[in-house]
Amino acid sequence: MSFDKTMSTLFESDFEQLKKDFPSIQEINVANKDFLYRQGDHCANVFWIKGGIVKLSHLTTQGTEITIALLRKGDVIGFLGEHAAHHAMEETAQALGDVDFYRLAYQDFKALLSQHAELAWYVFEETYARKQKIERKLRTILTQPVEMCLAVALLELAEMFGIRCTHGYALEIHLTQQDVADLIGASRPVVSTILNDFRSRGMLDYTRDQICINDDALTAFCHAK
Repeated sequence: MSFDKTMSTLFESDFEQLKKDFPSIQEINVANKDFLYRQGDHCANVFWIKGGIVKLSHLTTQGTEITIALLRKGDVIGFLGEHAAHHAMEETAQALGDVDFYRLAYQDFKALLSQHAELAWYVFEETYARKQKIERKLRTILTQPVEMCLAVALLELAEMFGIRCTHGYALEIHLTQQDVADLIGASRPVVSTILNDFRSRGMLDYTRDQICINDDALTAFCHAK
């Protein structure tokens, strides 16, 4: 059983009983651009995304925003440590579109995992997979030209958030060119130029509201480099 199905079964099958066992559990909905938490907040809660997309970002001392990851249904975020109440969050978690999530205190989440070994294992697997993805992204940004970083990022977005269309994949999320630039640590004008080039070469198409990705053409581009 997948991590997502395990969490869904646990939370949705008997939520009232869970609230009795773990009183801090709340089911919450936030609107587009609202924050689950902000960088610098002292947050002793854990968040499981039930639906929607959450952007994790970090604001540097120079005032530059770096998008660390885009998260979806089934992902768990928050500070998983004994001294969570005294730890300042190093990133901001913001909703892209409407987001539903479960929030519970760290101690309740720890107790929940202690009672459900399979859930604890899935949390470990998902956390490790996210760590690997971020490390790969960092290696690509540090070692590859911007056009390669952009191509890789678009393919990852297609895998995570795409639905099949005539071009390949249409992204289910609305991203501005600035959002895409923040994903790879590049400037918007540079990303705009590359997107236009990719479009002219048939690797993607986009309108004001949607990006359609030709995954076969983008993959061939990456392999040719």
